[in-house]
Amino acid sequence: MQDSGITDLSCNGFPSLLQMLVSNRAGLIKTAARITGCHSRAEDVVQDAYLRVSRINADTLPSSARLNYVFRIVRNLAIDHYRKQSMEQRYFVSDEQNLHCAPQLSNPESINVDLQTLGKVEHALAQLPDRTRYAFVMYRVHGKPQKDIASELGVSPTLVNFMIRDALVHCRNFVAATQTH
Repeated sequence: MQDSGITDLSCNGFPSLLQMLVSNRAGLIKTAARITGCHSRAEDVVQDAYLRVSRINADTLPSSARLNYVFRIVRNLAIDHYRKQSMEQRYFVSDEQNLHCAPQLSNPESINVDLQTLGKVEHALAQLPDRTRYAFVMYRVHGKPQKDIASELGVSPTLVNFMIRDALVHCRNFVAATQTH
């Protein structure tokens, strides 16, 4: 976001929101980094703010309020990003931790238990609504990105994320409820 690529962005002789964002980029990134805890995520937030600001007609804003408005947009986007990140960590960090576990050695008994558990998961998946099951299988088994699944289903990526989470919780609960002691 260099000023040289931007033509006249002033509104009535005052700097536009885009000019404010570009000329205060370093400070905006610092503000976002304090909230997100990560410099690269803060840069993403400022980029999102750039896209948002480019769609706003701020002719009615007094010039003295424009900089505060840009900082407020970045702050709100950083908070939204932080909340989303926290929610994802809360629901998905345990799955990521399981990826780092060493696989158990296979023996006939563990193979039998695994096959029984797989059958229970298959039965649990059959109880789910079709699109929830499809989203879960495409993401967990086939490794398809959630945004692609969302496009296919005609829903938001956030909804796909929740469908996958709900399917995983359902499968875990079903398997736990059907364990024989």
